[in-house]
Amino acid sequence: MAEPARLVDKIDVAPRFDADDVARLNARFEDADTAEMIATVLREGLLGRVAAVSSFGAESAVLLHLLAQADASVPVLFINTGKHFPQTLDYRDQLVAQLHLTGLHNVEPDAATIAEKDETGLRWSYDPDGCCEIRKVLPLEPVMAGFDASITGRKGFQSATRAGLQYFELDGGRIKFNPLARWDKTKIDAYMAEHHLPPHPLVEAGYPSIGCAPCTSRVQPGEDPRAGRWRGWDKVECGIHSAVPVDGAGGDEPVF
Repeated sequence: MAEPARLVDKIDVAPRFDADDVARLNARFEDADTAEMIATVLREGLLGRVAAVSSFGAESAVLLHLLAQADASVPVLFINTGKHFPQTLDYRDQLVAQLHLTGLHNVEPDAATIAEKDETGLRWSYDPDGCCEIRKVLPLEPVMAGFDASITGRKGFQSATRAGLQYFELDGGRIKFNPLARWDKTKIDAYMAEHHLPPHPLVEAGYPSIGCAPCTSRVQPGEDPRAGRWRGWDKVECGIHSAVPVDGAGGDEPVF
């Protein structure tokens, strides 16, 4: 009697989520309170393995406080580009201690890549996209391979390119969760005051949006809050919030 045909092992490379999943989530939480939405998403595991990506910038304290109330152990990824303001690094440490966040992970760019592609450290001055790629996008990719979704602090009011931002959006095969999408500046300020959250020390100096020091400038009255980012360049995002291909789909563990 012939042997039964052997089943061929296959690697599961199917996307974690699709457009229908995003539509269902947006419909379910259409009128939800932000804190309750975050707590429900984490408690019910609706997004699988999640990590927050935080710049510890001007308004980061709000999202981090909301996450801490729901689960202070949620992984928080900070991309330490080597170009941050010293005040940002101090602010990161202050918030982590004050909010008792236990999942902070500092993501570092590859030293060999930096030596090869930015030997002078001045790539930001002539190729900001390339600088963001080697200092932010590439370092984050292997870390995110172990997660099904990311949580961001993006808000629709921050710039014209973020207007109409949804709570949930497809990001390759992952989901990007933007719980503050509908918050405005007034609500942000009120929340920070209510919960005694410290402002980033550069906000009062005219920096409502804070990234790497060489590519962040003061914002003038009437400008978009993100107008000071990459001023003079046709660039509005660093690249980590652009659509990405599905990499690492399957059962990878977080690279910590």
